[in-house]
Amino acid sequence: MKMNISGWAVLPALLAASVQAAGVPEKSTSNRDQHSVSVTIYNENLALVKDARRVELDKGGNLLAWRDVSARIMPETALLREEGGASLTVLEQNFDFDLLTPRKLLEKHLGQKVTVIKTHPQTGVESREAATVLSTNDGVVLGFADRIETGVPGRIAFDTLPGNLRDRPTLLLSLDSSASGKQQLELSYLTGGLSWRADYVAELNSKDDRLDISGWVTLTNTSGTSYADARLQLVAGDVNRVRPELQRANQLAMAAKAMPAAAPMAEESLFEYHLYTLERPTTIAEQQTKQVALLSAAHIPVRKELLLQGRDYYYRSSVGDLGQKMKVGVFVEFDNKGQGLGVPLPKGVIRVYKKDSGGRAQFVGEDRIDHTPRNEKIRVKLGEAFDVTADKKQTDFQKISGGHSGYVFESAYQIDLKNAKDEAVTVRLIEPIPGDWEILSESHPHKKPTSNTAVWDIPVPAGGKASVTYRVRARF
Repeated sequence: MKMNISGWAVLPALLAASVQAAGVPEKSTSNRDQHSVSVTIYNENLALVKDARRVELDKGGNLLAWRDVSARIMPETALLREEGGASLTVLEQNFDFDLLTPRKLLEKHLGQKVTVIKTHPQTGVESREAATVLSTNDGVVLGFADRIETGVPGRIAFDTLPGNLRDRPTLLLSLDSSASGKQQLELSYLTGGLSWRADYVAELNSKDDRLDISGWVTLTNTSGTSYADARLQLVAGDVNRVRPELQRANQLAMAAKAMPAAAPMAEESLFEYHLYTLERPTTIAEQQTKQVALLSAAHIPVRKELLLQGRDYYYRSSVGDLGQKMKVGVFVEFDNKGQGLGVPLPKGVIRVYKKDSGGRAQFVGEDRIDHTPRNEKIRVKLGEAFDVTADKKQTDFQKISGGHSGYVFESAYQIDLKNAKDEAVTVRLIEPIPGDWEILSESHPHKKPTSNTAVWDIPVPAGGKASVTYRVRARF
C-alpha cells in the first residue's frame, strides 16, 4: 500500500479517533497510584513536574484519564514516558479543565430537562416537578409546564452527568500500548502556579561590624493540586521564555531528567544557572505558602557606610542652594564568602535586625538583592540616618567659554556635614561630574574611582560638624 506524506501526518489522529470510536472504556489514574513526584521550580511562576505512577493498561488502544494534574498545566509541554519494557505511543491528549460545579452543571443542561424537588415547610413532604433550563445568565431561568420561574425554587436533580465535566483537572490521553498489565509511567509537564523566592534575615552586632544571616526559600502553590512527598529542586537564574507561547518545552523536560541528586539543600551549576536540591521529600500543598531553610552563617564581617549621593545637573547651570538637612543614606556591605556563605545566593529580600539595650531584636531596614555569585559583595541599603545630615550649596558658577568648540564651566560648592551622635562617623560623598573635568581646589583630597566620579571620605566628630569645599572646571 502506498501512502503519501500527508497521509502519514494524519495517521495518529485517525488511530486516536478509532480508539474513541471503538468504545474503549476510560481508565483513570490519580495520586493514589503515584509512587514518586519531583518538582523543579523556576523564578518566574514556572515549574517542571515529573509525576511517576503505576497504571494498569490493556494491550492496544487505551483511554487514560490522568487525574490530579496541575490546573495550570501547559498541555503542549506534556510528555508521557514508559519506564519499563513496553512500547507506548501517545495518539492524542486533551486537557479537561472544565471542572464540575453547580453552575457548570446547570450550564451544561441548558435546554434540557431537570427535576425540581421541593419540600413542604409544614408536612415535610417532597414533591417533584419537571422543568427545562432556559437560561443561566445572571441567575437561573426555569420553564415549567404552566409557567416560567427565575431563581432556584428548590433542589435541582439531574439525570446525567456531562462527560466533559471533571471533578479535578484531568489530562485525557489516547494511547496505544504494546503490552497489558501494570506499567511504570511518568508524565512530565510545565505549569504555572508554583513559585519561589529567597528571603534572608540578618542580625547586626552591637558594633555594626559583624552579622549573623539565615536564608529561607519561600514556596507558594496556587497550581490547583498538591504534591505529596515531592523531591524539590529550585533553579536560580533568569531563564529566557518565549511569550506568550512556550516552545521547545519537551526538550526542557527531557534535559531536566538528567539532573543528578544532590546533598542537603546542595547547590550545583546547571547550564548558566544554579540548582538547589532539598535532601528530603517535602509536601507542597495546594493554596499553601511554606518555608524551607536554605543557609545559615554567623559572625560575617560587615562594613557600614554613610553615603551622601550627589547629582550631575548642577555642574552645567547656576542653582544656588541645593538642600538643607539632606538625608544621608545608611548602607551595610559584606562579602559572600566564609563559613556558611560562599555559595551562589538567589535574588530575594534581606531584612536586617539589631538588638536594643534590652536585648530585643528591632527591625532596622530591608533591601532587595540580585542573584549574587560566590565571593561577590552584597550591598544593602537600610534607610536614612537620623542624626547625620548635610547642608549643600553652590557658592559660585561661571561660564568660561562657549560656542562651536564646546562649553567650559567653573562652579564651587560647600557641603556642611552635621553629626548629632555620641560617636564620630565617616561620611562618603559621591559626586557624579559630567564631561571632561578637573578639581581646581578642595579642602579635602578626593579619589577618582571612575571617569565621571569624585569621592571624598569625610570624618565628622561626635556632636560636631565638618565642611567640605571644592571648585571644579568641566568641559562639554
